[in-house]
Amino acid sequence: MKFVVVDIETTGGSARNERIIEFAGLVTDGEKVLDTFQTLINPNRYIPEFITSLTGINNEMVADAPTFDEVAAKIDEFTKDKIFVAHSVNFDYSFVKNEFQLLGHQYDRKKLCTVRLSRKIFPGHRSYGLGNICSQLGIDIADRHRAFGDAEATTMLMHLLVEHDKNNHIDEFLKISSKETKLPPNISREKYESIPETAGVYYFLDQRGKIIYIGKAKNLKKRISSHFTISGSLGEKNNFLNKIHSIDFAETGNELIALLMESHEIKKYWPEYNRSQKLPTFSYAIYDYFDKTGYQRFTLSKTQKGLKPVKVFPSASEGKKWMYDLVRRFELCPKLCGLQPAKHECFDHKTGQCKGACVGKVPVEKYNNQVDLAINSGKDDAETLAIFGNGRKFGEKSVVYIEDGIYQGYGFLEQDDQVSDKDQIVERISIYKETPEIKSILKAFSTTKAGYEIIRI
Repeated sequence: MKFVVVDIETTGGSARNERIIEFAGLVTDGEKVLDTFQTLINPNRYIPEFITSLTGINNEMVADAPTFDEVAAKIDEFTKDKIFVAHSVNFDYSFVKNEFQLLGHQYDRKKLCTVRLSRKIFPGHRSYGLGNICSQLGIDIADRHRAFGDAEATTMLMHLLVEHDKNNHIDEFLKISSKETKLPPNISREKYESIPETAGVYYFLDQRGKIIYIGKAKNLKKRISSHFTISGSLGEKNNFLNKIHSIDFAETGNELIALLMESHEIKKYWPEYNRSQKLPTFSYAIYDYFDKTGYQRFTLSKTQKGLKPVKVFPSASEGKKWMYDLVRRFELCPKLCGLQPAKHECFDHKTGQCKGACVGKVPVEKYNNQVDLAINSGKDDAETLAIFGNGRKFGEKSVVYIEDGIYQGYGFLEQDDQVSDKDQIVERISIYKETPEIKSILKAFSTTKAGYEIIRI
């Protein structure tokens, strides 16, 4: 069995967007080095200053170096019929594979990760970064952050791993059926196996314990595993996976609670890799106020922090559409609803005549009552509901509480607990603020109620 231990230096962290500037490889049989190859590579782009500061490689050094297409045949032959080994192998492998893809060639090699192997064969170390694990094992790195220096140190580490592999971890990692290499390098098989196949919310944490991603699942293990299947941009995917140092999870008992918890947790922790619920999905709002004559008026604007809106909308056009509907149904004044400029003569597009307050036909109190009716019109069928679902364990059930059409929160109670009024439910739930995302979740739930019990209170 032959291994080719590889290290590369690049213009950045994404294989999709960045390029290789140095390649080094050492062929070994697991005990001694059989061959070596190293070369600078001209990336045909500017090398950022921070990369030069880290590696010492600058634009002048690569100006006369070969481009990747000029050394591709050599790299292909040098690594052919060998097991591709690197420290955090998916990073190096994804760059090499992507360079070949840009040339229209397929590049496939079996892989081994010395980070994952080190965790198995040399357990108990505080850190498994190349510098730290080599220092703890007495391996000197002659030229840190240069491809050959790091590849040479990784080769010495590989020799130690082969020597101390008493439980045949290397063979296990190489088995086609083994799922080990699909896990991020910093996540152990034991941790993965402890994840249940139940509904819940999961958390990916970085080296400092900071949450970088939150997700929900009907099956936690299956959903978490799907993150580890390489697809799309290899570099971006591997950069994400390499940041995952810990996985945490919370079982919820059912998907509805998982959806609600995920939304609350994203708003609480604002993780780096969660994007969808961090976007302003409802950015326009209608607000009401009283003018100097006492009439209640509406204005449509961007959402304002600290102000309570009458209703929120994803666009200004939808807000205007809603307002026009209220004007027609409740005979409100288009001017006072902000639909027509104050200096223009007010009229209703349907009747040609305004029936509202701007021409003095409707007294203040009567008009304002019409406005209140309009505002509350959407609440006529708003109900107070308790939605019960499966709990996190046997003998437990979940409850989601909605009062007058407004989400209040969720909680868990014993299966045999009888609740007959809202006070009993409120005592058992955690209170949360309703958001546009929560409204969307509950609206979608209203069409798929199977497996839940709904009680109107």
